[in-house]
Amino acid sequence: MLHGADGVLVSRLTLATILMVAWGMVNGFAVPENHSAPASAPVSVGAIRWDAWHGPASDVGLMVEKTLAPAHWHYRIPFYGRVIAKDAVEIRGDTRDVMDREILYAHEAGLDYWAFVVYPEEHALSRGLQLYLSSSLKDRIGFCLILQGGWEGRGGQAAWEKKANRYVNLLRDPMYQKTPQGRPLIYLYSVEGLVGTDRFDSWEEARAAFDRFRDMVRREGLPDPYIVAQGWSPEILAQQADTLGLDAIGAYASNGGGRAAPYRELAAHTENWWDAFAATGRQVVPLATAGWDMRPRIETPVPWVKDGDIEQYYALPTPEELAGHVAKAVAWCQNHPDAAPARTVLIYAWNEFDEGGWICPTLNEGTARLDALRNALMRGKRDEGKGSSAGLR
Repeated sequence: MLHGADGVLVSRLTLATILMVAWGMVNGFAVPENHSAPASAPVSVGAIRWDAWHGPASDVGLMVEKTLAPAHWHYRIPFYGRVIAKDAVEIRGDTRDVMDREILYAHEAGLDYWAFVVYPEEHALSRGLQLYLSSSLKDRIGFCLILQGGWEGRGGQAAWEKKANRYVNLLRDPMYQKTPQGRPLIYLYSVEGLVGTDRFDSWEEARAAFDRFRDMVRREGLPDPYIVAQGWSPEILAQQADTLGLDAIGAYASNGGGRAAPYRELAAHTENWWDAFAATGRQVVPLATAGWDMRPRIETPVPWVKDGDIEQYYALPTPEELAGHVAKAVAWCQNHPDAAPARTVLIYAWNEFDEGGWICPTLNEGTARLDALRNALMRGKRDEGKGSSAGLR
């Protein structure tokens, strides 16, 4: 995704974040009323999609393709990419055939939904969502949206109505992912980007925009959306949720600051995070991470990564390590029904190949990660059917 290398450095807050937190504390907004899920409701598992793998369709597409061009990064190339020279690759996933194959892979692995990072309809980064929506196979896997504060705030009130109408129409799709209570699931990343120059003028205005969006959804006869703030700091996320009247908190990705560290340390950091999120008293959607290693973006610089540290990364997980970590996230949901009433786990990520998190099949590993995940999910479903609270072990 287009975020920097300093996600772990939570102290580097923007002025907008600081002002937003202060405004929420003064006005004392509370998270909407808690509606618990039935303890027997299955835990759904989703994966993030950031669909930049389209080559010349956008500058971003060409940039991320170049990050994986050096031969030592070729192990990350997805199944639809190809090596065209020693230090040159072509990774073009924006076709009907690729999308249909991805749907079948995800379905076979037992994934319940993809969470698409949202961009304007005309943007090339929306091509993945468009291909999914038009696929004859889309009934094999659900979908939901990850809104981004910077894009959603852009244009302020004048631009919000059109965006909100687009999202309402998407929520009406029968494949849109819902919580066990029937509420459409929406993630909101980089909340601090909502307010600023050429964005919403204030946090009151941003709150009013999301309140209007909820009203629009209800007028269509749909349940109130379940909106999850995503970020890096549990405490800041709690204030963001309070300020905007959001329903839960979670994360897009995880980075504990390890330097050439083993994956188990990243998994442990992420698992400790779940309890830290819950300790705020807010509802939680736990993140499961497939990795963090953006060295390709530092070695071949991209404009959205500033001051990257080439030594700050985690080793790859084995497929079994990754599946075990996801299993723990599912078990955490099962064992914390009050903290996680949405009963869903979000995996980072389906296709963040150059940032270091993926479960999509690659030329190097094939379907090994999805195979391990499928085995874990199948065991978990058998355990749920027996009434076990152990989850995916």
